[in-house]
Amino acid sequence: MRKTTKQILVFSIKLLVALIAVFGIHSGILYYLDISVFQNLLIPSYITNYFLALLIFFILVKLKKKYLDLLGFVFMGGSFVKFGVFFIFFNPVFKQNGTVGAQEATAFLLPYLLCLIVETIYLIKLLNNKM
Repeated sequence: MRKTTKQILVFSIKLLVALIAVFGIHSGILYYLDISVFQNLLIPSYITNYFLALLIFFILVKLKKKYLDLLGFVFMGGSFVKFGVFFIFFNPVFKQNGTVGAQEATAFLLPYLLCLIVETIYLIKLLNNKM
């Protein structure tokens, strides 16, 4: 297996496991509060974050050899794209009642922040040539 493929596979599996764990905790709390996991676009939020993080990491790995000094900017651009996707597709649904509530904000922020943390850890590994 090529090194690039292995890097992406390891990242995707670890990110998926982390997201499933956080989703389990998140949905458990919602169940305890008697709130459906199908409200507030919770499931699409986790899925979208996962695939956008994979895309960003894939781009980072592919650009590593040729543009190592620009990876930080590419990473920040990827985060900007993720925010853009959420403001274009998720925010209008969240604001249908006039405000974005705590449950809606949490549905967006938990998977976003988790993916951001995992992406940052792997970007540091890429930059330090530990991957």
